[in-house]
Amino acid sequence: MQRERLIARLIGRSQKPDSGGKVSAECCQHPCSASLLHGNRVQQRPGAGRTMMPTALRVLLALLPLTTTLESLGAHREGRTPEPTEPALRRLSHYLLAHYQKATRPVRDWRTTTNVAIDLMVYAILSVDEKNQVLTTYIWYRQHWTDEFLRWDPARFDNLTQISLPVESIWVPDILINEFVDVGKSPHVPYVYVGHHGEVQNLKPIQVMTACSLDIYNFPFDVQNCSLTFTSWLHHIRDINLSLWRQPELVKFDRSVFMNQGEWELLYVLSRFQEFSVKSSDSYAEMKFYVVIRRRPLFYTVSLLLPSIFLMVMDIVGFYLPPNSGERVSFKITLLLGYSVFLIIVSDTLPATAVGTPLIGIYFVVCMALLVISLTETILIVRLVHKQDLQPHVPGWVRRLLLQRAAVLLCIWDREKLGRSRTQSSDISGQVENGDSAAELNRCVCQAPREHEVPGDARPAAGRLDGFPPMQDVLREVAAVRQLLERREEFRDVAREWLQVGYVLDVLLFRAYLAAVLAYGVTLGTLWSLWQDA
Repeated sequence: MQRERLIARLIGRSQKPDSGGKVSAECCQHPCSASLLHGNRVQQRPGAGRTMMPTALRVLLALLPLTTTLESLGAHREGRTPEPTEPALRRLSHYLLAHYQKATRPVRDWRTTTNVAIDLMVYAILSVDEKNQVLTTYIWYRQHWTDEFLRWDPARFDNLTQISLPVESIWVPDILINEFVDVGKSPHVPYVYVGHHGEVQNLKPIQVMTACSLDIYNFPFDVQNCSLTFTSWLHHIRDINLSLWRQPELVKFDRSVFMNQGEWELLYVLSRFQEFSVKSSDSYAEMKFYVVIRRRPLFYTVSLLLPSIFLMVMDIVGFYLPPNSGERVSFKITLLLGYSVFLIIVSDTLPATAVGTPLIGIYFVVCMALLVISLTETILIVRLVHKQDLQPHVPGWVRRLLLQRAAVLLCIWDREKLGRSRTQSSDISGQVENGDSAAELNRCVCQAPREHEVPGDARPAAGRLDGFPPMQDVLREVAAVRQLLERREEFRDVAREWLQVGYVLDVLLFRAYLAAVLAYGVTLGTLWSLWQDA
């Protein structure tokens, strides 16, 4: 309204006569009066009308921008907003998608290959399922390709060079991961960025659950290498080709977004391009990313290895107890029960697979076997000490295997002396236990003394002392005591041999313990060094 008023005011000023006469607004507003007045002016001064009208029009055209500005300022003062024109984003979106066909590959010549550049950044290692051989990772995935039907001139759209469009409205390559085993909980990103030259950028995070061949033999010092293979499921390499967005060196050691506080540590990510074909058919482009991770073993070292080492050290210390002591048996039984409870507790912590057993599981089984053998050997030695008069002779193969060969290998040179001293100590300490067996032996010897022949010079003496019955009884008693002592000595020799066997077994098992612990320490140090150098 202000613009019309201003124009009418300017027109009224341009229609004033030079003779100083006044024309009322009412006469000017009436069309007949205006025409009559205009006719009179033309008749009175025909030259003045021709000079006034072009000047007024020029002034009016010069003041039109000013009127527009004044109108907008007045509208803002009154609280009204001027009617805007259509935004550049809407015009550009309508321009690009009005006749767009997303069902076909976006090339003008079908012989042109669409090159898709991809990139990958590992954000987190969520879980590693050794039993099901599944790796769950969270990655930032990026795609880049050129769409020949999404180009425009930025000058026509307010210098707009980039726009975000719905991903459902444009063509997107069918790039999938071959190792997919399950759809993860990935957030949906509904838009892609499009540049004015047709560059399309598809950026999205993906929770990837992929199959991976996990090697747990070196648990908990294991290093895993899992691959993520990106390929077009349908299009051949002539239609869609793959390439790497960044340089391989930049992708390899990129840990800028990785969450490095979990159980697994990201070492590096290798990338490799290859062509894949099935039975001489058309080739497909593949881009492989090898995600190499390693486990942090501190938790498992504290909770699994150290308790086992402590129990084994206590069992080694138990070898310094006297073999003929009953406390040694109870001590080793307690250790065996404690180790069994320990294995039950840690059974859920160890990874379980049908392919192989981790080295730490084999170590636990060997430690349990050593504890059982140690307890068995202790029980055998205690039995030999407390029941030495009723033992048969040591078999020849045992004597050759243990008392000759094993003793030489173990550098045991004083086994006879130690066996004799142990026999004497066992006679002193186990006098009560051996009393029953000795008394039984005496009764067996003295039941029929007349049936035994008198050895040596006792026969002539018996012939000369036929008239002295008391002397004959004395001689028979002496002969019985001699036979008893000979048999006791024989039993002691047998017990001494068995004690020697027990002593050799004790030393053999003790050194086997030391060798096992030493081998375990070397293996642990080697695996630790390999874990550090990985």
